[in-house]
Amino acid sequence: QMQLVESGGGLVQAGGSLRLSCAASGSIFSINTMGWYRQAPEAPEKQRELVASITTGGSTKYGDSVKGRFTISRDNAKNTMYLQMNKLIPEDTAVYYCNAHGATMGDPYDVDYWGQGTQVTVSS
Repeated sequence: QMQLVESGGGLVQAGGSLRLSCAASGSIFSINTMGWYRQAPEAPEKQRELVASITTGGSTKYGDSVKGRFTISRDNAKNTMYLQMNKLIPEDTAVYYCNAHGATMGDPYDVDYWGQGTQVTVSS
């Protein structure tokens, strides 16, 4: 199994910054794409929006609402991913989830793993 643990969430004023981290552990064989998703308070249950994703090679993708403000990165050697969030706005308020698409020892098939989520609240 693979475990993902997020950290770095909290309360920040509009215009401020936060840095999220996601550490993967367990019987990891490989991790391919990693990403951050978020679920806003008013969103239907389990409807998560892609914030950003990054491949093993470093190719990135961003949601339109965060382009130019957020930066995703990862340290493959440490199985850790980061999200630097700048110029935060109240609409960024959500639970942020870490996602990893990968395989574990003894299981050759890539599946999606999710963290428990970390709350980000941006006050106006």
